[in-house]
Amino acid sequence: MTKIAYTMTEGKGALDRLLADFAETLAARGVRTCGIVQINTDCDSGYRCDMDVQVLPDGDRIRISQQLGRDSTGCRLDPAALTQAVADVSRQMEQDFDIFILNKFGKQEAEGGGFRDLIATALERGAAVIAGTNGLNTQRFEAFSGGLATRVAPTPKALLDWYDAPETD
Repeated sequence: MTKIAYTMTEGKGALDRLLADFAETLAARGVRTCGIVQINTDCDSGYRCDMDVQVLPDGDRIRISQQLGRDSTGCRLDPAALTQAVADVSRQMEQDFDIFILNKFGKQEAEGGGFRDLIATALERGAAVIAGTNGLNTQRFEAFSGGLATRVAPTPKALLDWYDAPETD
């Protein structure tokens, strides 16, 4: 049986806070989490925030953004930091876990990299999987899931209801 879902929000940082809070709520209930959630740090200079990910359940916090300059419009994702985050999560997956949480199924995953293989591993191990996504990559996530992914409303209650619902064939 496969339990895979995605959620989307509007607003800067809303999805990150939602999934971080969800992971914290599940951990408080004794659910064994694995994956990453994003923690954004505001910059005092009015510059874009720094992007950090927290390796679940209690791993390192890794800075995944790089400063490209105030007028830059390029992708700020630091590929080396993403590789480190994937490796750290992979090591955490050596322990038992109930759910795999991915802050964002982004461009790297849509193109076959990033956390894509770890999502597949989590499903093979029977864990539930939920990923944040955006309008640019939702169709690619649905294709990756073979049409099995459920869209979950971006609310704490909807996420908990999805997790608590029995698995279906």
